[in-house]
Amino acid sequence: MDGQDEALARLGWDTGWAASFMPLAAERARPARVVAVHRETSIVRDGSGDRSASVSGTFRFAALAHSDFPTVGDWVAVDPDDVISAVLPRRSVFKRIVVDATRRDGRGDEQIMASNIDVAFLVAGLDNDFNLHRIERYLAIAWSSSITPVIVLNKADLADDVDGRLAAVEGIAPGVATVALSARTGLGLDDLREHLSRGATAAILGSSGVGKSTLVNALLGEDRQATAEVRGSDSRGRHTTTHRELFELPGGALLVDTPGIRALEVLGAEEGVEAAFDDVVDLAAACRFSNCRHSGEPGCAIQAALADGTLGAERMAGHQKLERELARAARESDPRARAAQLRSWKIVHKSVDQQMKRKYGDRS
Repeated sequence: MDGQDEALARLGWDTGWAASFMPLAAERARPARVVAVHRETSIVRDGSGDRSASVSGTFRFAALAHSDFPTVGDWVAVDPDDVISAVLPRRSVFKRIVVDATRRDGRGDEQIMASNIDVAFLVAGLDNDFNLHRIERYLAIAWSSSITPVIVLNKADLADDVDGRLAAVEGIAPGVATVALSARTGLGLDDLREHLSRGATAAILGSSGVGKSTLVNALLGEDRQATAEVRGSDSRGRHTTTHRELFELPGGALLVDTPGIRALEVLGAEEGVEAAFDDVVDLAAACRFSNCRHSGEPGCAIQAALADGTLGAERMAGHQKLERELARAARESDPRARAAQLRSWKIVHKSVDQQMKRKYGDRS
């Protein structure tokens, strides 16, 4: 392996990527990985230093949507003039809906937050902001992208009942690796590093105030990300990461921090929700009717499980919340579905107006 190949391997390059790139090699292009994006300029790295690169005019003309453009984590083909001619097919993505934006083919657009992720660190705080529903949501996002999740319970130095919180997480995510740690003190960091293999790419997901930037700094061994204090009343904070960036860690793994996770939609995550709530899915399969809505129908296995305590009400509420979010995401990503919903609401409002006029008369 020559120096260039070794540099690419450190960035996650493997035989699969080499095979995907082979048709592009004849065009004097070289492979590089996108480590940051600033507006429409990508920062690419291939072992010869970081350089700015922009997409070619041909690329721009052929792109159907903004989601086709390079994002952090992408492997791209770059020509000698640092012009990006192609993005290699992505193995996995974290994406969110772009409301009121459509592709050139009429479909709903989406924003790719990061691509080619192998493992997702789902960070929750062991302080006043501990929230099992939020962890369920992040699990669905990870499973939907075929990305291995690892639940990270940060701020173990501030928690009174770490074992109890670990047991609660095990109840909603059996079999999922869970690490309790303190990014501030370093407690438990070695346990997390066991999930960071050389050349693998990890992404950190979590809401504001859980200590994501502190965790990034701890794994890097230096203060690269800004941090901020959280409110004492509810342990919430604000996002201090303002852009996505791919970091190379001392142990040889790579890491992406993801700002804006609060706005992330579970887009195309039906399989992820089923994996995160496999206990609910298994129970629903035992209902007498295949289209059971679990709201009073005879022979409903869900209602029976809720009644005898086999299924917790909070667990079911979390599942229903994500199902509603999936339905909303489907509508927002499909212009025809949005139009149908708008027509439905217009009919409802017209009916209400007519009833009010009949009851009170036309007071205009």
